[in-house]
Amino acid sequence: MNLKFNFKRALSIAKKEQFHIMRDPFTLTMATILPVLLVLIFGLAIEFNVKDIGLTVHDSDRTFSSRKLVEVFSSSQYFNINPSRGSIIDAISDLDSERSKASLIIEPEFEHNLLASGNTKAQFLLDGADNSTAGVILGYLGGIQKAANFKLTGTLVKEPIELKTRYLFNPELSSPWFIVPGLAVVVIAILSILLTALTVAREWENGSMELLLSTPVQPLEIIIGKLIPYTVIGLAAVLLVVLVAILGFGIPFAGNIILFGVGSLIFLIACLAQGMLISVLIRTQQLSMQIAMVTGLLPSLLLSGFIFPLESMPKFFQNFTSILPSKWFMIISRGIFLKGADLSDLKLPFIGLFILSSILIITATKKFKKDLEP
Repeated sequence: MNLKFNFKRALSIAKKEQFHIMRDPFTLTMATILPVLLVLIFGLAIEFNVKDIGLTVHDSDRTFSSRKLVEVFSSSQYFNINPSRGSIIDAISDLDSERSKASLIIEPEFEHNLLASGNTKAQFLLDGADNSTAGVILGYLGGIQKAANFKLTGTLVKEPIELKTRYLFNPELSSPWFIVPGLAVVVIAILSILLTALTVAREWENGSMELLLSTPVQPLEIIIGKLIPYTVIGLAAVLLVVLVAILGFGIPFAGNIILFGVGSLIFLIACLAQGMLISVLIRTQQLSMQIAMVTGLLPSLLLSGFIFPLESMPKFFQNFTSILPSKWFMIISRGIFLKGADLSDLKLPFIGLFILSSILIITATKKFKKDLEP
């Protein structure tokens, strides 16, 4: 038997895998439709800026000043005003029934106290069950309070120190600008890990792996041949995400596309190796799919910084995420896409991603070759 690596035989395996992908509806759907659905669902549905907040207003004063205060809330474009149906108790009960997220209680003599002493009070009740939403709403109140002071008194209270804020890289704080560049991580993780795990496990289940071993094809040629089509699919999916981000959402690509492609390729190889390792250890499609989803989808969504910032996690999980390639590629993707970061800025993420990718490749290849060799 010829023990030398033959690239032509590897390409033959790749061609065989290509025919299988074109004939298999599930694989073809995953490769073509899933990336589009992920971009549309995550890009359009996820919104971190809280808007259309239901606000029940109970105005016991019913004066010009109290109406001006309510007008400040409604004109902020954050709140939808729901007039109180009766007493203060009814306004508070709207929070229990989730008719509103907050209630504004304006007590009698609101305007009288303002004109008499220059000071007056109103009570703002907030539903704190959803702490993330409550925190955002509290952030809005600072600006609304300043606007209300100016609207009611005609004077703008000046602070001893005035801080001017500028938002770099995402000046409008647009959620799609934050979400869509990170989708490259999710798309690669799902496609490459899941499809690779399934295709190799399918070979074990239907017995075609034994047929391959009876040919002159070497284990390494089988490995490379099977990974070539999914490498192309993964890179095409990343290109699709980039095009949709630029053309569909108007997100500017600030960095070097070649550096972004290199980072995508390293991460893609790591995910392919992970999928291969799963298929070798499990060898059944159903269980391989479950493990691929748990080890591929969940870390890329929850522990990569895609939605939840890593800095706010407990120290243990901050350290734990360092063993996940998805964390490092998330930093690379957003850094290159939004900030225009170069290799010197992303040296640590590239090193971390390269080390983890190398470990996965070596482990998966050795295990795969060991199981394939007679």
